[in-house]
Amino acid sequence: MTPYVRDSGGRSVFVGRGGELSRLGSALEQHRLVTLTGVGGVGKSRLARQRIGLGLPPDVGTVCWADLWPLRGEALLAAVVADACGLSDHTPRMPIDVLSGWIGERPLLLVLDSCEHLLDACRHLVSALLTACPRLTVLVTGREPLHLDGERVIRVDPLPGATDAVELFTHRAAEAGHPLADGATTDLVRELCEHLDGLPLALELAAGQLGHSALDEILLRPRLGLDRHASGVRPVVPQRHDALRTALGWSHELCTPAERLLWARLSVVRGHFDAGTAAAVCAGGPLSGPDVYRALDGLVDKSVVVHDRGRHRVLDTVREYGRLWLEELDEVDRAADRHAAHFLDLVRRADAAWAGPEQSAWYRTIRELYPDLCAAADHLLVHRPDEALELTALVGFFWMCCGHLHEAQHYVGRALPASTLRGPVRVHGLWALGLTHILQGDYAAGHGLASACLSDARRAGDEAGLLRACYLHGLSNLLEGRAAEALNLVDEALPPTGAQLRGAVSGPAYMCLLVRVFALTGSGRLEQARQEAQSLRASCVADGEHWTRSYADYQLCVIALSEGDPEAALHHARSMLASKQQIGDSFGIALGLDMLSAAFAAAGDGERSALAYGTGDRFWQAVGHPQRGTPEVAPLRDAGERTARALLGDQAYDDAFREGAHADPPSMLRWAVGTGSAT
Repeated sequence: MTPYVRDSGGRSVFVGRGGELSRLGSALEQHRLVTLTGVGGVGKSRLARQRIGLGLPPDVGTVCWADLWPLRGEALLAAVVADACGLSDHTPRMPIDVLSGWIGERPLLLVLDSCEHLLDACRHLVSALLTACPRLTVLVTGREPLHLDGERVIRVDPLPGATDAVELFTHRAAEAGHPLADGATTDLVRELCEHLDGLPLALELAAGQLGHSALDEILLRPRLGLDRHASGVRPVVPQRHDALRTALGWSHELCTPAERLLWARLSVVRGHFDAGTAAAVCAGGPLSGPDVYRALDGLVDKSVVVHDRGRHRVLDTVREYGRLWLEELDEVDRAADRHAAHFLDLVRRADAAWAGPEQSAWYRTIRELYPDLCAAADHLLVHRPDEALELTALVGFFWMCCGHLHEAQHYVGRALPASTLRGPVRVHGLWALGLTHILQGDYAAGHGLASACLSDARRAGDEAGLLRACYLHGLSNLLEGRAAEALNLVDEALPPTGAQLRGAVSGPAYMCLLVRVFALTGSGRLEQARQEAQSLRASCVADGEHWTRSYADYQLCVIALSEGDPEAALHHARSMLASKQQIGDSFGIALGLDMLSAAFAAAGDGERSALAYGTGDRFWQAVGHPQRGTPEVAPLRDAGERTARALLGDQAYDDAFREGAHADPPSMLRWAVGTGSAT
């Protein structure tokens, strides 16, 4: 039977290619660097996904897939690859060094998809990783090889026009709602497939036209008749493959004026998007909001836009086509302005809702929109640096929790000197940049930025900024073991009611109240710390907030362990992990797993303690934080490990630890919170 599956975009993705599948499988067994090359639209990414889906040799290990198509430059290449590998680095090391250390001697297949626009940077990254990581295999897709020693290049050609191409076209036509039920069309389909050289993307675009044209009408169109617009503009697709140029031109000709304009304007959107985003970014002039929705449906119907489960994506080659038309319309800057304005408004709303019930949903949204937020920041840094500072400052804290600490530091660090703003926005930027340094263990830089933040907040009369500055100073003092100083700082900033919470609480106030609880615990005032942590947690539960709540649970776990109450410690450790799971905070998850391990040990369960310690070690390696929490938790963690070893014996403990360290992290996290089994 011919292979035929669907990808995450909802398209039929695989017909035929038995030879390429076999060659790719063999190459991955024998070579550490394999590159799939071919023209745009030939199906390189789909071939790679199919081979992985069919199974790989056991020694290939974990598969990490990095989509490089959203990147517009090389600055964030290593960060995107680190994200694909599950690495949420909190150290100031160079990203390539961090990646090399994280992969180490692990068996791992790293897929770099769509490298053609970043060849030099990818060449350097791949060379460094292969040198440092002896069990790493790299699979690259692109329009040309990397030209590195030992590279095995497999060229991906179009499908045979008379066989597999016909089958793909037939399947795609049926999926588009235009099944070819009449056997009399076979010759026409074969002729069309040969006319389009069996290029998969061209065939899918042509299949999308069947709702508007009959097969014989499509075949009557000139192969290259749309190279130039009626006004005489330059060719709209680079001269790399006539069939794709033809299919794109046919699709464009069939579009209504509104669909053509939407296609062009969508070229500024980098990642997946919904219809609301399309309307916000693309409406204007002759294209009204309702027009956008109708035009988007038309582009989906014509296979120009991929749609799946409420999300949309424009494929790279199709986006390039739209970008060239956007340039001809002289709308590139206006479209980028609309795009940036939309995402700035989005992060404003995310920041305003941080302390409420939408918090976890906003974390997921910010994580999904990472490519477009980077694109918006890049545009604003050049054209509107004051707005760039606002966007990067507001999104920075979300990024730090989502594993993009380096990117937060990169963007806020560029925006602060570029902006002339003073007042709350600058205070927020200083706070965000200071927090990135503190989380990397650079307390001196963090202190300096916290002082600048405090000074600017006082000058501007910025109450929220004052609280942020005190949180920044307090956090640094806590991590350096100065709990009393941290307590004095936040007590000066907070209102006299302290932890007696009434009504809505702002995000900065939550953060300072949290520092107060940590400081009370670190000062040994456990009873008072427990009361205030319980009050803080109750307020968070009422507000539907997870970040602060998770750390209140963390402190309640620490207090329970200190007072010899393992049952309460287990409850709060699991509650913390459940909240951290909601927002995807790897650093917080690592802290929670340490406490869960200590709680299991205190409860006399050495095996589960060792499993949790091993799982936590995997997360700590991903985070790379210079220290694992505030100083007072280290004795609890060490005591838990000693207890678990004594309960199990060294060999059994080490075996269980390795099992946790090498298991699938998401599965182990579900086990840790009590919703799954350790497998």
